[in-house]
Amino acid sequence: MSHKRVAILISGGGSNMLSLVDSMIGDHAGRPCLVLSNDPEAGGLTKAAERGVKTASVDHRPFGKDRAAFEAELLKPLLASQPDLVCLAGFMRVLTGDFVSRFQGRMLNIHPSLLPKYKGLNTHARAIEAGDSEHGCTVHEVTAALDDGPVLGQARVEVKAGDTPEELAARVLVQEHKLYPEVLRRYCMGNKDPVLLP
Repeated sequence: MSHKRVAILISGGGSNMLSLVDSMIGDHAGRPCLVLSNDPEAGGLTKAAERGVKTASVDHRPFGKDRAAFEAELLKPLLASQPDLVCLAGFMRVLTGDFVSRFQGRMLNIHPSLLPKYKGLNTHARAIEAGDSEHGCTVHEVTAALDDGPVLGQARVEVKAGDTPEELAARVLVQEHKLYPEVLRRYCMGNKDPVLLP
């Protein structure tokens, strides 16, 4: 079996990245080839390196609002790692259509809501404010539109009375760490049927 080479983009501590990397140990159709961050201080870079995964960073700040110039630099280590798939795991930069189109059908993202609800930020607070009885997370293929693209999996959690956004976020994160590795495992084997976790 030839393993799919998986590059993972992060911006922070990388908890979802770690769940992906750890899931690819042993009998898995994917192998991590790079963990790449827009923040050289991202804690996830150290954790990835400790697991023997190659890391790189391209600080977005010197580029200001010039997203094209930032993405041109980001592409250098990314393309050098020759990924078959790119996973966004808490990567907090909006990518341009030009960048996304290079990896069309080969880029996944996890988003902390039951898409198409609550695209963008502050999803947990928005679900509570709306009085939703359930909330969760979605893994989807990345397209040029923000938090759009075909849904590959969802996991649901109950919104409890008196929940704070932080409490709800913590329960959703537990599900994210289950859902994303399962979707990636199936995707590496060519299975794009949606994964639904209770």
